[in-house]
Amino acid sequence: MRLLLASLLLASSISTVVFAESPTLAKVRAANSLNCGVDFEEVEYSTADAHGNHSRFDLDLCKAVAVAVLGPGAHFTAVPYRAEADALKGLKAGEIDVLATGSANYLNTSSGTFAFSKPVFYDFQGFLVNKSMNIHSAKDFAGKKVCFIGGTEIEDQVQAFMKREGIKWLPFSFQEEGEMEAAFVTGNCAAITADVSQLGFERIAYKGFAAKCEILPDVVANDPLALTTRSGDAQWSAIVDWVANGLVLAEQSGVTQANVLAMKKSSDDLVVMRLLGSQKGYGQFLGLDDAWAAHVIEAVGNYGELFDRTLGAGSPMRLERGANSLSTRGGLMVGEPIR
Repeated sequence: MRLLLASLLLASSISTVVFAESPTLAKVRAANSLNCGVDFEEVEYSTADAHGNHSRFDLDLCKAVAVAVLGPGAHFTAVPYRAEADALKGLKAGEIDVLATGSANYLNTSSGTFAFSKPVFYDFQGFLVNKSMNIHSAKDFAGKKVCFIGGTEIEDQVQAFMKREGIKWLPFSFQEEGEMEAAFVTGNCAAITADVSQLGFERIAYKGFAAKCEILPDVVANDPLALTTRSGDAQWSAIVDWVANGLVLAEQSGVTQANVLAMKKSSDDLVVMRLLGSQKGYGQFLGLDDAWAAHVIEAVGNYGELFDRTLGAGSPMRLERGANSLSTRGGLMVGEPIR
């Protein structure tokens, strides 16, 4: 009886919520399509953008946001950018409704121009090594050359890292990507340092040599990426943030692309019921259908499935989950509660 009364009171309180639709949400719904910015970096080490091409990951995030807002079969247009700075300019100018992955760093978060979801990918600066050189950690770089593109944040960060760790290494700076790659392949430098999204993407281009390459787990500097929106549209930013959170919460709760429909019908787990919309009334807090997260998971899977397919073991990038694992598995990903 008490449980029934509590449920009735909850339903009564939820039914009184009134949400004025955000301008971005109204625009997307009127167009019946989402304009989503995607990083299409070429296979090169850029002085303007440390991240590599993770467009497959970005495209799935675009699809997730579109489906949350427009429902199953939603349309979206992937707007390509070669550098993050250009993508942020496009977002600010209204060319896109959301940027799939933007750097949630000090300069971008303190400007007041953009809003960021929870991190969707903990990118980080690391090291790519040749396995045959018997290097297992950064400590093994003592007396060895490490390659990097000079005059970049990458150089500043690796210098600081080596100093902090007390490693007496040999800096090997390059201005040309081709020369740096040749030095690495021929063994003239022990490693290349860059963000792992760049290293993983570049490793693909090595083809036959790629099997000899390994990305070390050592973290030179963190560089988290998040779904990015314009500030000033709180409802839209909340929707985008909860798409990111819903993907993680689904993995944390054991909801997958294969079982989502069955769990929506039969699960009595309160977290799952609220996430998938079998307990009604929570979608309206975002201005969405109660089943928005169920539609998203049916379309792209949970966060772990999305990561593995586009960046992880099931992708050409073959990146380790690392910090992108659930907190229960030693990572940093935590699904926030729906309550």
